Amino acid sequence: MAVKHDIADIKLAKEGKQKIEWAERNMPVLRSIRERFIKTKPLKGIRMACCLHVTTETANLARTLKAGGAEVAVCASNPLSTQDYTAASLVKDYGISVFAINNEDNKTYYKHIHQALDFKPHITMDDGADLVSVIHSDRKELIDTILAGTEETTTGVIRLRAMEIDKALKFAVVAVNDSKTKHFFDNRYGTGQSTLDGVIRATNMLIAGSTVVVAGYGWCGRGLAMRAMGLGAKVIVTEVDTVKALEAAMDGFQVMPMAKAAPIGDLFITVTGNLNVIRAEHAKKMKDGAIIANSGHFNAEIDIPAIKKASTRKKEVRPFIDEYLIGGKRIMILADGRLINLASAEGHPAMVMDMSFANQALASEFVIKNHKKLEPKVYTLPDKVDQDIARIKLKSMGIGLDKLTAEQKIYLASWTMGT
Repeated sequence: MAVKHDIADIKLAKEGKQKIEWAERNMPVLRSIRERFIKTKPLKGIRMACCLHVTTETANLARTLKAGGAEVAVCASNPLSTQDYTAASLVKDYGISVFAINNEDNKTYYKHIHQALDFKPHITMDDGADLVSVIHSDRKELIDTILAGTEETTTGVIRLRAMEIDKALKFAVVAVNDSKTKHFFDNRYGTGQSTLDGVIRATNMLIAGSTVVVAGYGWCGRGLAMRAMGLGAKVIVTEVDTVKALEAAMDGFQVMPMAKAAPIGDLFITVTGNLNVIRAEHAKKMKDGAIIANSGHFNAEIDIPAIKKASTRKKEVRPFIDEYLIGGKRIMILADGRLINLASAEGHPAMVMDMSFANQALASEFVIKNHKKLEPKVYTLPDKVDQDIARIKLKSMGIGLDKLTAEQKIYLASWTMGT
């Protein structure tokens, strides 16, 4: 496959290669998979379109897929998440086609998706289901040659399960997000740390003593609330799910509706995967100087058009910060409501993306081996894949485990042995 690209500046490749190699040091699981892929070539002859955040960690995934024999084309899954130096290095140093430019407009974003799909992929790899969505709406001619897809994030899985229920999904997709070694770790520990990292880099605010409102108590919300509390914040959780709300309360957080939290919070962060979680009605109640950020996949979690309409002035007061004047109060929205951890920071640490992208690489191998048996549904990887990834990760951390004795195995398998 010829190396095609639409990137910001190929001259940034040197910086990108240094940072890709730095990230690779902390990705031992993916490295072990790549070493095996080099020998076995399980993806030989397969074309892959990958719509992911173009970061140094993603670059190491792309390298692994190529090492396995795949022809890889990469486009961005978010207009603000591309690291231009990473895109440049992927093209120049690793011979991988990339279509991604940081801060690209909506038209360019979808042009890049179509350019990746022009490679006529056998496997799609998504972070938000945009490839699948475009294929099913505008590029239906590709469906017959696609073996299956994979999906990285909660938002994408929600979209795909809705498509499955409506019988609109035309090929199988593996929900990588549902693997334990993905969402238990990436969503909780990755999002928890990187979101606050992004907020702090954008604002330089002090988290300790602040009131942080976390909208949503899924795995991302759990991690975010945990890390905010660890930094000394007073944390409020808003939820629509009764069980998650109860869990948040039992974990020691205040739980209340957004309308009640709005006048109290200093920092509001949405991580729900839903639409218009923070609306103009909430912004009007917020205190002067309140900050709103999003760490869910799409910026639709904040109803920015309605907030803009309710304001009398909007101005950029600092990179990544737009100030809206509403009723004489200044309300700040970070990074136009897009993923703050990737817009103003570097996304999740490589140590946690190691497991997520190990799942992606192994999901590709799973598709090759099993695609003939897969129906147009959303699948989860076998538990053995989780166990293998966890085992390699533990070994890299120098952590050992106990083993069941023969007596213990018999006891666990028996229904006759009582106390």
